[in-house]
Amino acid sequence: MSLIDVLGSTPRLRIIRELSHGPRYVSELTEAVGMDGKTAAHHLSTLEESGIVEHYRRGNRKYYRLIRKIELRIAPPPERTFILQATERQDAPAQD
Repeated sequence: MSLIDVLGSTPRLRIIRELSHGPRYVSELTEAVGMDGKTAAHHLSTLEESGIVEHYRRGNRKYYRLIRKIELRIAPPPERTFILQATERQDAPAQD
């Protein structure tokens, strides 16, 4: 799945936006973005397979965090530039 396909989903963008504030455990994340656990698990799996997020466990809780910086740049004509890229986060915390 291309990066555009992955990010072309409103629910996944809501998850990314929430994770941009810091790591969240699953039930905290589902409550914040307003979706059930099964739906969130599907979107989180897609984001994880795409290398945008990763998970780690602390006790009984499964946390997710962003591991890529996503940048979208669009310029008006005459440049008509459209750039979407994901790069490693420089401030990504070490895995626990």
